Parts: sequence; structure tokens; C-alpha cells
Amino acid sequence: MMTLNLALRNLLRNRRRSIATLLAMAIGSASILLFGGYSTNINYTMLTAYVQSGGHLKIQHRDFYLYGSGDPTAYGIADYEKLMAAIKDDEVLRKMVLIVTPTLQFGGIAGNYSANVSRTIVGNGFVAPDITKMRLWDEYDLGNKPPMFPLEGAPADAAIVGTGVARVLQLCDALKLPSCPKPEKEAKPEGAAIPADIAQLSALETTAASTATPTSASRIEVLAGNSRGTPNVASLDVIRAERQGFKEFDEVYVMMHLAQTQQLVYGNSSPKVTSIMLQLRSTAQIPAATARLAPILAKFSVSQPLAVLDFQTLNPFYVQTIQLFDTIFGFIFALIGAIVLFTVSNTMNTAVVERTVEIGTLRAIGLRRGGIRWLFVTEGALLGLCGALVGVVLALVLSAIANRMGLTWLPPGSVDALPLTLTVWGETKMIAGTTMGLLLIAVVSAWWPAYRAAQLNVVEALRHV
Repeated sequence: MMTLNLALRNLLRNRRRSIATLLAMAIGSASILLFGGYSTNINYTMLTAYVQSGGHLKIQHRDFYLYGSGDPTAYGIADYEKLMAAIKDDEVLRKMVLIVTPTLQFGGIAGNYSANVSRTIVGNGFVAPDITKMRLWDEYDLGNKPPMFPLEGAPADAAIVGTGVARVLQLCDALKLPSCPKPEKEAKPEGAAIPADIAQLSALETTAASTATPTSASRIEVLAGNSRGTPNVASLDVIRAERQGFKEFDEVYVMMHLAQTQQLVYGNSSPKVTSIMLQLRSTAQIPAATARLAPILAKFSVSQPLAVLDFQTLNPFYVQTIQLFDTIFGFIFALIGAIVLFTVSNTMNTAVVERTVEIGTLRAIGLRRGGIRWLFVTEGALLGLCGALVGVVLALVLSAIANRMGLTWLPPGSVDALPLTLTVWGETKMIAGTTMGLLLIAVVSAWWPAYRAAQLNVVEALRHV
């Protein structure tokens, strides 16, 4: 206690230098925490988006994740309704699971034959009311409230397409899409008039087309191979186009009602699904839910091998993004830590030079070298602790101000701007880790000056001018 009191008095004896060092550490600590809060917000935002759209867990055929993109329907789950019932009836899972809903993915060709265009697509069938409920999940209170799933309450033949699909199929005018360019037609050189017989035939076709029953301008035909390998066609009414975040995905994605999708793929055969999505109450429940699902899946895996995958496995882009920001956070911490190291070291070296006579006096009255070292290390620790704590307060104040400014940003892979928040308050692990890290750096940076002070010769120290 005496050493602590003496160290504090020594720091207050030269307030200007001590305050300058403390502020440098406080600004460094606040910078680390503010970037950590930004990184945490990115983590929570991306996690929430993936869970709202795909749930925490997906039950699939064991090989669907690796090979399903080639022929999704070849890895369908039979008796999926019984499997879902078993999950809902489990006394443990019932308390953890919010939504259990099936999906069916297929590959096919969509065509707008009135415009004479077509393209390959990846279709997905959903239970619309379940998707609307999933969009309400907001464990981290981000304030992100997506609108109701457009397919809910829509006719059975309704569909939603990516804006890229709408652009390629020339549905922009029908869907009233802004900023949707149309292809420029190549100019053809003028030539001789077409023969009279061909002109007459063209006129007859035009007349027949004009007297035919008109169809919706947003109507498309979707061709897919059914479970027996024969082609099947469904006529769909596109009610909306939604951006999907990634251009490659935006230009192939089509969403339909699950019942319509099953009719297209399986016809009168027993319907299947390619995935069963599970949304949990909390992300922390993933390990417990996965373990609880194991014996249930074992009962249904006799004739079809099933596996459960979490959202991180299914979305490697999320994992890579979080790893990237963790790496940047570590780099920033190391950079600021180096600045703190040299700042505190310079301060303590200056103190040793100024107090050489004092050190000699303390040694002359019996204070051992260990006591001298401990005194200067304690001063460095006090500087580190106070600077880190002031930095925490500064970061909390600045993050609160930023969160009230209503800033927005566009997350990776998202199409809607979301509230930009700096999540510092409540991140106890990050705050404690940053504080302890800077404290340790301050102690280490004070050790060498303290060692030099302890090694001073008593007589030489007393004669120092």
C-alpha cells in the first residue's frame, strides 16, 4: 500500500507528462474499442440476416451440401413431415426451436416466351407464413424489421424472382423496376422488301396473336425435370423482383410456394424436400440443439443418410468476413499497443533520469533494488490502468453518440441499408480483454526503465546533477 501511495504521488508530481501519457493511452483504448464495436455490429448484422433467411440449422441429405447443386432433387428427404413432427414433439427441442419449416430447391429453365427469352434458374419453394415469422428474429436488438414475405397471402402460382432474372427475362416494365436497363437492339442494314407471300403470312400470325386470349405481362414458364426424369412445366405469375445481394445469385434465383414447387418437381408422386430449416431462440443453443437432434435423425437415416449443418458451415462467406475483421482488430491492437509501449517507456525513462538523486537516496536509506523496480513498475501499471479505464468511458460515450445519429450502412451481401451501431456497451469480454492487454503492455514497457533504476550505483546516483 505504501508503494502504491508513493507511486501515485510521483505521477501527480509531474501532472503534465502523466496526463499526456494517460490521454495517449485513453485515445488508443477508445480507438480499439470503437473498432471492436463496429466489428461486433457487423458480426451481429450478418448473423441476423442469415438466421432470418435460413435459420440456425438445416437438416439435409448427407451429400446435399457437396453435390446437391448439380441435381438438388436427387437428394430429397422422404417422410419429412414425420421428421418435423418428431422435432416439434421433443420435450427439449420444443423449448429451443421457434420455427421448423421445409424447403425444396430445384434447377430449371425460366422463359418469357412473349419476349422470346429464357435463362437457367435455381428455384426454391417455401412455406410463406413460416418465412415471415423467421424474419422477425432479432436476438441482438438491431432494430432490423424486414417486411412480410411477399409470397404470404399470394396466389398459388405466384413467384418472386431476383432482379437479374427480371432483367434478363425482360420483366422490368411489367414489374415497374427502376434502374433496369434494356438490351439495345443491333441496327440492321436496310435491304430489299420481304416477299409478298412471307409478308402475308406474317400479317396472318400477327392477327391471330392479337385475337388470342391475352396473358399477364409478368407471366413466365418454368421448366424442370421431375423425379422420374421427364420434363414438367409450371406457369407462374411474377409478383415481385427482389435484389439478392450477389449478382451471380440475383440472376438465377426464383422463389415459389412449396406446394407449387413440389407439384412441378414430383407431380403425383410422394413429395419430398431438400432441407428442413430450424430457427432457434438463441444462437448459443446451436450445440445443444445439434446434440439433441442426433438420435432423432438416426431413426430417419435408415433409408436415407441425414445430416444437420449450422449456418456457419452453410455460409462460409460469413465465417471468412468475421475472420477478416478479427485479423484487422488484432492488427489495430498490435499497432496501438506498440505506440503505448513506446509512450509509457519514454515517460518512465524520463522519470528515472529526473529522479536519479531520489533513487540514490532511497537506496541509501535501505530500500532494496527490488523495491525500486516495484515502485516504477507500479507507476507504469497505474498509468496503464487509468488510461485504459478513461478509454473505456470515452468509447462508451462516443458509441452512444454515434448510435443516436441514425447512421446506416450496407452490409456485405445485403441489399437494404441497416442501422449502423457501435456495440461497445455489454461487450464485457472485449472491454476486459482490451483493458488487461493495455495494462500488461504498460507494465512491460515500465519494466526496463525500472530495471535500469534499480541497477544505479548509490554513490553515482547521489552525485548526479
